[in-house]
Order: sequence, then structure tokens, then C-alpha cells
Amino acid sequence: MFTGIIEAVEKVRSVSTGRLEVSVPADWALADGESVAVNGACLTVVSHKAGVAGFAVSPESFSRTTLGRLKAGSIVNLERALAVGARLGGHFVTGHIDGTVQLLSVRDDGNSRIMEVERSAAALLVEKGSVALDGISLTVYDIAPASFKAAVIPHTWANTALKGLRPGALLNIEYDILGKYAAPRSSGVTKDFLKENGFL
Repeated sequence: MFTGIIEAVEKVRSVSTGRLEVSVPADWALADGESVAVNGACLTVVSHKAGVAGFAVSPESFSRTTLGRLKAGSIVNLERALAVGARLGGHFVTGHIDGTVQLLSVRDDGNSRIMEVERSAAALLVEKGSVALDGISLTVYDIAPASFKAAVIPHTWANTALKGLRPGALLNIEYDILGKYAAPRSSGVTKDFLKENGFL
């Protein structure tokens, strides 16, 4: 389990069949078998030394995420798994990527940058709900049939790999786990239903 608060931005060392090697902060005391989110995808550490970690990557993970597009030198977001008792600064992120979406545009708006992102037909999004893009916890708004927006504050822009992306780039997306569980039960809940039952 993760929070969507990126801890480090590092470079890919190598990509090969079933394996990804990434630079990590030198003070990370990793252990074999622990989980690290790489651009939001939960991966298992299979080797480590000071400043470098090797991860096992299944064919499923390579095919459903942007991991298969990475090359040596690619910049990635990293987050270690949430420790019990730690503060939850973002939202519950599992690291199980739902698919990829395209970055449509980025524009400045006051002190933030507004990202417009492709919305797939299967998207589980709610206004002012949460989504993880490349592992970053963001708030969704202005949901349209084919897109949605997220505002990125300067700190997040400066301390993640977002700043290196351009329109057309693909992002890993993970929909809020709470929305995934609620969606199958929500088909009968309409505005009229809520009004009839005293909620509006």
C-alpha cells in the first residue's frame, strides 16, 4: 500500500525481460522482497546495493503500464510502501495500475499547472475524488466524457517526474480503490433516488 506522495525521482539504469534496474537514494536501506512503487506500479525488490535496486517485472506489468516503454536514463517517480502508523498524506494507492492514459495538455493557472488527461470509457472518477497518475496522488475535477483535469501545485511539479512530460506522453493511472468498491453498488443510486430518500 502506498500514499501517492513521491519520495524520490531517479533514473532507470536498465530494462530487460522480467527486470528493471533503477537508481534509488543512497540512504534507502532496502530488503529483498519489499515493495516499491515505480511510476505508481508496485514492484518487488529482488536485488539491492547502495544507490541501486533491481525489480522483478511480470509480462502483465510491462503490458498494462508504461514500464515497457522505459529506457536507460528515463526519469521515474519512486515511493516506498506505507509503514504502519505513518501519516497518510495522499490517498490509499495499491500500486496496481488500471491502464495508461494520454496527457492531453498542460497550462499555467496562477500558482498551479493544470493537466488535462484522457478519460477512458471505463474510468472510475468522481468530481473532487482522487486518482494516481504515475504514482502521484491528485484531485480530479472538470470530468468530461473524454477527459478530466487535475491541478498540480509547484511543490509536486518540482519534485516529481511530471515536469519532464509533454502532451502526448502516456501516464500510468490507478483509480481510487474506494471508487472501485463503490461502483458495482452505485447503479441504482440516482439524484432522484437520493431526493426521494431525504438526502437532497
